[in-house]
Amino acid sequence: MLKVKSRGNETVDQMLRRFKKLCEKEGLIKDMKRLAYFEKPSEKRRRQLRKAEKRELKTLMEARGIAPPPPRKERFPSRERE
Repeated sequence: MLKVKSRGNETVDQMLRRFKKLCEKEGLIKDMKRLAYFEKPSEKRRRQLRKAEKRELKTLMEARGIAPPPPRKERFPSRERE
């Protein structure tokens, strides 16, 4: 359970922003989106295998002293929406 305590003269908007960041960091939003729809067992297995392959590749690269690839850039940089 996540809790956010007020820091001195902090506004509600700032507290909400910190709470959202904590949720993002914990992966709650990702889990909620994933659980919003039924995932077939085959899709779940496929997702877990892809995740395991990425983990294994990362450990191999670190063991060999190869730098991991840079993080992907956003396709569409954040746009101002009205």
